[in-house]
Amino acid sequence: MARRFDYLADVEVFVAVAEHGSLTAGAIALGTTPSVVSRAISRLEARLGSQLLRRTTRRIGLTHDGQHFLDQARSAFSTIDDAERAIQGGSGQVAGRVRLSVPTTYGHFRLPPQLSRFRALHPKVEVELNITNRNVDLVAEGFDLAIRMGPLPDSGLIARKIEDGVMCLVASPDYVARHGAPQSIADLDHHDCVPFVMPSTGRFAPWMFRDNGRDFEWAPSSGGLVVSDDVLGVMSMAEQGAGICQTYDFVVERAVLQGRLVELLIGMNGRTRPISIVYAPNRRLSAASRALIDVLSEKQG
Repeated sequence: MARRFDYLADVEVFVAVAEHGSLTAGAIALGTTPSVVSRAISRLEARLGSQLLRRTTRRIGLTHDGQHFLDQARSAFSTIDDAERAIQGGSGQVAGRVRLSVPTTYGHFRLPPQLSRFRALHPKVEVELNITNRNVDLVAEGFDLAIRMGPLPDSGLIARKIEDGVMCLVASPDYVARHGAPQSIADLDHHDCVPFVMPSTGRFAPWMFRDNGRDFEWAPSSGGLVVSDDVLGVMSMAEQGAGICQTYDFVVERAVLQGRLVELLIGMNGRTRPISIVYAPNRRLSAASRALIDVLSEKQG
């Protein structure tokens, strides 16, 4: 008996190219080469007897038939995905691979216990973890999911907030012994602050406080040391007595418990920054990706 749908691999290639906007980006997402992708599209167009894509030097466009076929193909693949999730969810044996990109703060200090819990629940899922200080291009670089810290720009990505990261002010016990502890925001003007340079603006990231229910921001000035690129550097410098820094409480929690850092202006801490998981709007989430999102969205301790 001849296989009716032996060309489905070519259909999947077509969907990837249409969603990623070019043969090259589609090839990256699929882990193959543009020439292989081009041949698959040509085979599919020959089979259907219609041109699906308008090719240019940089991007592709969909013909009328191409848009119609894309809509139907997405619907068909979505139905298959739903069936897969229903069966896998019933057996508890979710399988597959998830490519996840996270910033250093989250990757080193928040994610490890979450991934341990996820691996215990879904041992057949392989997580390919990318820890970086830049916002990856999910589509062009083929990532399924990414963690983003702070308010999100209008990027077109689908976002789901997974928690609010509480901010706190810390310094080393040695620094406090030498310079004293600030008792007010005004006192910070007389202390060595270790600010972080935001890569998007080149300016110091403002420090966030809450006083008697009023939220406000304070612009730190350099005490002779600034940190760029890796925000974890402010904690490392503060821990060595270089000055005061502000970061997420989950980043410094262990250092505070071990006495390597002390929390300052406790009554004015408590401001939060959103932490979200994002994914491309046209990317079909696998059962493995959805399972990982569920674990990352669980209430943090």
